[in-house]
Amino acid sequence: MAGSVALVLSIAVAVTLGSADLAVTDVARSVLVHLGLPLRPLPPLHDGIVWQLRMPRVLLAVLVGAGLAVCGAVLQALTGNPLADPYLLGISSGASTGAVAVLVLGVGAGAGAFALSGGAFLGSLIAFATVLALAGRSLVSSTRVVLAGVAASQLFGAVTSLIVITSADADATRSVTFWLLGSLAAADWTTVLTCAAVVAAVLAACWSAALALDAFAFGQEAAAALGVPPARTQLLLFTATALAAAALVAASGAIGFVGLVVPHAARFLVGAGHRRLLPVCALLGGVFLLWADTAARSVFAPQDVPVGVVTAVVGVPVFAVILRRRRTGS
Repeated sequence: MAGSVALVLSIAVAVTLGSADLAVTDVARSVLVHLGLPLRPLPPLHDGIVWQLRMPRVLLAVLVGAGLAVCGAVLQALTGNPLADPYLLGISSGASTGAVAVLVLGVGAGAGAFALSGGAFLGSLIAFATVLALAGRSLVSSTRVVLAGVAASQLFGAVTSLIVITSADADATRSVTFWLLGSLAAADWTTVLTCAAVVAAVLAACWSAALALDAFAFGQEAAAALGVPPARTQLLLFTATALAAAALVAASGAIGFVGLVVPHAARFLVGAGHRRLLPVCALLGGVFLLWADTAARSVFAPQDVPVGVVTAVVGVPVFAVILRRRRTGS
């Protein structure tokens, strides 16, 4: 309950922050008017700032943060690797290659606003297919999946670098760099609704498998003894998290540390049971990325800093604290 209240208040306050002077009551009135309540609307300029510019970006930050955090928690459970995150399966590198192909080579450029996200999503799926091909029938082996993900990341990272070096001009290089560091500046309601459906689906699927994820904490053999089919469960959840991460990365770019740090913080709060852990990860991830993006667009205004820079600056010291607490057992 406290987390839900904190999330709602964070959304209301974050929308007010920016160059235009707005109050929380203005945000509430704009939202209620658009929901059909008979209230006096805001002036058109302020209403456009709230409803068309800031609200989609704030909600997209919440959804991407929630989705990445849930995916990170699931992958850490499946692999038994506390350093696993949504980019473990080569998702980020594949998305980067797809986005660069659109930005630099103009592949699919005629599709307009959907070209970049479509290219990133397609690249993510190709990268995941590569991981599946490398892992082969040993997908049940977490070590083999991790190694396949590292290999795929290196491969697609090299392809991205090759495209940029051989084909990009100065403007394209800046666009590529900005996207690779993560940005929510292009948020719109279509993207928000798409990501909302993705996050809801992956959270429901993973939450329904919470008991199986708990079983993996004792190892794959123990999970099998408890009646959990390791190979099928891993394949289904790897695929679900890969598709979710692909959609989120396509919408926001490559934003790091959310799926790595937030699950550890959530475990300190509620323990390792996934029925409680996954919803808390979603709340913490949403709040974390919301305020990281708010800082990215407000602290250095009028310049919009890539949100991945902020998550890295905050995430590295937080992760250092988590590692220290794990080492001391506190």
